[in-house]
Amino acid sequence: MKKVLIVGAGTGGTALLKLLHKTAVFQVTAVVDIDEMAPGIKLAREMDIAVGTDWRAFINKEIDLVIEATGKQEVLDDIRRECAPNITVVPGAVAHMMAELVKEKEMLIAKLKSETTRRGLIFNASHDGMIVVDEYAYITDINNSAAEMIEVDKEKVIGKHILEVLPTSGLPRVLKTKQTEFHQEVKLANGKKVITTRIPMIDETGKLFGALAIFKDITELVKLAEEITDLKEMRMMLEAIIHSSEEAISVVDEHGNGILINPAYTRITGLSEEEVIGKPATADIAEGESMHMQVLKTRRPVRGVRMKVGPKNRDVVVNVAPIIVDGVLKGSVGVIHDVSEIQRLTAELNRARQIIRTLEAKYSFADIIGTSEEIKVAIEQAKVAAKTPATILLRGESGTGKELFAHAIHNASDRKYNKFIRVNCAAISETLLESELFGYEEGAFSGAKRGGKRGLFEEANNGSIFLDEIGELSANTQAKLLRVLQEGEIVRVGGTKPIPINVRVIAATNVNLEKAIAEGTFREDLYYRLNRMPIYIPPLRARKEDIPALCQHLIQKLNQDYGRNVEGVTPAALDRLLAYDWPGNVRELENVLGRAMIFMKFNEVMIDVHHIPPLDISRADSPFRKNEKELEIRPLEEMVEQYEAGIIEQALRKYNNNKTATARALGISIRNLYYKLEKYGIDKNSTQ
Repeated sequence: MKKVLIVGAGTGGTALLKLLHKTAVFQVTAVVDIDEMAPGIKLAREMDIAVGTDWRAFINKEIDLVIEATGKQEVLDDIRRECAPNITVVPGAVAHMMAELVKEKEMLIAKLKSETTRRGLIFNASHDGMIVVDEYAYITDINNSAAEMIEVDKEKVIGKHILEVLPTSGLPRVLKTKQTEFHQEVKLANGKKVITTRIPMIDETGKLFGALAIFKDITELVKLAEEITDLKEMRMMLEAIIHSSEEAISVVDEHGNGILINPAYTRITGLSEEEVIGKPATADIAEGESMHMQVLKTRRPVRGVRMKVGPKNRDVVVNVAPIIVDGVLKGSVGVIHDVSEIQRLTAELNRARQIIRTLEAKYSFADIIGTSEEIKVAIEQAKVAAKTPATILLRGESGTGKELFAHAIHNASDRKYNKFIRVNCAAISETLLESELFGYEEGAFSGAKRGGKRGLFEEANNGSIFLDEIGELSANTQAKLLRVLQEGEIVRVGGTKPIPINVRVIAATNVNLEKAIAEGTFREDLYYRLNRMPIYIPPLRARKEDIPALCQHLIQKLNQDYGRNVEGVTPAALDRLLAYDWPGNVRELENVLGRAMIFMKFNEVMIDVHHIPPLDISRADSPFRKNEKELEIRPLEEMVEQYEAGIIEQALRKYNNNKTATARALGISIRNLYYKLEKYGIDKNSTQ
């Protein structure tokens, strides 16, 4: 035992005296203070501890520890000079801090013991049986109720494998699947019936460390429902059992009027005793037939019936059994299991699986890069439009990001968990487009699939459909689209029956629709339906201040595509990009950066001026711009096709990637243009 001298009997010294006096490790031999009336001096006298006004009188070889509690540095220095080397001198602040830590530790230990005791009491006081196993299925804990139900000595079964105690236990399966099993009915070896829920125990890191089985003995309830002989004598017992049950229970008399419900019933259905007791058995049903009334008619129990109850339409499964006394029907008892939460989670899982499976709407507003006023206005308009069910018309030149906006609008709307269908109206031949959009009935045309086919509008039901290049629709298809927007229904090709649909239409065009109306190629009434929420997406030349940020974003994307590690563009290269008007907009910028990265050396990390391809309309790499001596002679058909591809690319550049204008200038149909783009491998969205 360490002998201690405390110098200073103020507040700090008094607190230390109280703490050290309680321990078995330290013995306070004396307390010193110049004030004989200090609180620590008084307390020491009460404890029969020596006191004094001069600490020097108590310094001797028997003292092991001196605690300076005056807080005065000069006193601490004097004590250190006077004390022998074997005496430890501790400043009061340090001692107080250590004392506080010890005190806090003792409090935490006491609190832990109290919490452990409290949880043990709750665990063992529960009417529900509980068994806990470790990750290897060995029993680590079992409460009194469980031991009574399975008729074992709880002390003897702890440490045994669960299958040694309960051969039919499903806990090993739960440890393997890590899936919770709700409300499983099990018959024990002793004949008792229990309803059990098995739960895997997983820590915050996702590691499985055991499993818990909670089970309730329902033998009493079954006997009361099927074999009860004296309802009046057993009523109090029945009420006690019912009110302690976590399962919702209701009891009706022989006329079908409610006579008893438990708190769990009110929690699940949302109905109070006043709304059920004395009322017909149909009072709690939101959807379905009363099983109480069916049991009263047939005198036979029913199990596993699905229905909806209460004002919130909770999905439940009910088991109902008749109550018979001396052969006379006295009523029925029903047990309700809530399955609405399971259904909600299942629905969310299905929606998540659908999203993962389709990955149709890939972008959000966070993917739209730019801080210029022009693009910010477009984004804000799109965000407002996303929250409404209105049809949206995206207008802007090719390559400005109309499809990106369509994705973002869908993902910001309340339809984001449903399908997002994309349709390029100009890329599908006119003869196929109508059947693709609206579907067809069996026998509608030669080669029609047996049983017919759902169209893209039906596929997008409750979701969104993006109609790109809407200005290319034929007159007949325009009329059908107008019907969709006006009536909210479609008619399949070859069919007569209208099919109601709920689809948000997002249209896009780079065509001057007003001019098309004047020329008679686009319906005016359809235009007004589409143009309710127009959003203009500015060309890149109108927001050149966004080019640095766009370059950084596109380079990161291209790094992933090409497996490169390019860091950015040099100031000189950026000046070159800023000086160009970008007729192909953001798509052309991505194309130029991609070409620059392809021809960079692997040790180069910055795109410089010499990496950037010529930024002009002509095809700098056309083989027909070389002189005759440099011309590489190849098969004529191959050279003609290469020349034709070059002409098409030049025309696309000249008309800012407007497919309709390009086709008109070349004297070919828009369908033929798309065929040639596909044939020559020219990116339909590219201007390079």
